[in-house]
Amino acid sequence: MAKALVACETSGIMRRALLALGHDVWSCDMEPAEDQTNRHIICDVRDGILQEGWDLLAVMHPPCTRLCRSGRRWMSGPGKWTPPKKLPKGRTWDDLKAEFELGVSVFTACWLAPIPCRAIENPAMNDLARDRMPADLPAPHIVQPFHHGDPAYKATGWYLDGLTPLRETNVLPEPKRLTEEWKRWNRVHRMPPGPERSRLRSRSFEGMMNAAARQWGDEADIRRALAA
Repeated sequence: MAKALVACETSGIMRRALLALGHDVWSCDMEPAEDQTNRHIICDVRDGILQEGWDLLAVMHPPCTRLCRSGRRWMSGPGKWTPPKKLPKGRTWDDLKAEFELGVSVFTACWLAPIPCRAIENPAMNDLARDRMPADLPAPHIVQPFHHGDPAYKATGWYLDGLTPLRETNVLPEPKRLTEEWKRWNRVHRMPPGPERSRLRSRSFEGMMNAAARQWGDEADIRRALAA
């Protein structure tokens, strides 16, 4: 079975999905795992763990707030890298640029890692971020939770190398717009502000992770066997 690293994850959702299929899987993050497993390593993903002979890398929640299109207005005014017209309350432009540089550093370290199969979750990037990405970076493969049995809307971008786009496994019929069910499906986007909002909004959906574990775990396992 494949040796897999699930980076930037504390929930353990993807780790457990791969482990249930028999893969030798570990997660890592700067924070402890929620389930207190001994298969979680507290570390910066850039500090050497990517070099430890993995067959599959799944990066779940890298710092992406300043890389995505929705965060573009906080980073620059008209053109590129001109002072923004407005900043988030209590934040400085230098703070935001430091977060941008962190996002670029983590993403590129994972994309350039010597691992044959890589899937990095990240929204579609703004132009400032694209300017800093490796030239071979493809467009993201966009997946919705309801493609895999989770009644929710949350466009999830996957940047893939050595893996095929995630196939739909259990497509749910979409609710009518503005109905109560439709509002429930949009709960991720309707979360009120608060200290837990960012963590909860980024949390993985189990149906999608189970589908990814089956498909990408198998692909990494096959590629490992062919290279043996």
